[in-house]
Amino acid sequence: MIEIRWHGRGGQGVKTASLLFAETSIEEGKYAQGFPEYGPERMGAPVKGFTRIDDKPIRVRSGIENPQVVVVLDQTLLETIDVTEGMPDDGVLIINTELSPKQVREKFGIKSRKIYTVNATKIALETIGKPIPNTVMLGALIRVTSVLDLDTLLKNIAKKFSKRYSSKVIEGNIQAIKKAFEEVKEE
Repeated sequence: MIEIRWHGRGGQGVKTASLLFAETSIEEGKYAQGFPEYGPERMGAPVKGFTRIDDKPIRVRSGIENPQVVVVLDQTLLETIDVTEGMPDDGVLIINTELSPKQVREKFGIKSRKIYTVNATKIALETIGKPIPNTVMLGALIRVTSVLDLDTLLKNIAKKFSKRYSSKVIEGNIQAIKKAFEEVKEE
C-alpha cells in the first residue's frame, strides 16, 4: 500500500487533489481512499488530505501518520509545520516552490528524504489563470511516483470536470498537469 499525505491551505484544493488521485486509482482497477482532515475551516488555514492506494481492499480508516509520500501545496507551511513527521528516511517530499530541491534542503534543514520541487503556482497562473496548485501537483506526483498512468489521470480530469467546468478550464488543468509532469525537479 502507498500512503500519501497532502499539506496545503484552505482554498488550495487539498481535498480535491486527494480525492481525484484516489478516484483515478480506482479507474485503474486499484483500491483507494481519499479524504481530508480539517482544522479551523477557513480560507488560508492549514489543512491535510490523505490518499491510500493498494492492489487489495484497504481496511484501515484513520489518517496517515507514516506516509511514503508527502505533497506540499504551500511552501510557507515548511516554516511552521513539520510536514516530514512520521515519514521514513527514504520518503518522498514533493513541494510547490520556486526553489530547487537543494535550496529547500538547505533552507529548511531537511536532512533525509528525497526532495522534488515544481513551481505549481506559476504553472497554475499560466495555464488556468488562478493560483490554485492542486491539479498541477497531481502531474508532479505521477512523474515522481509512477503510481498511476498520466493518461488515465487526464481522462479522469476531463470526465469529472466536464460536469462542472467549461472546456477552457478543463484544457487549462490538463495543460497544467502535463507541464508539472515535465518540469518537476529532483536533486
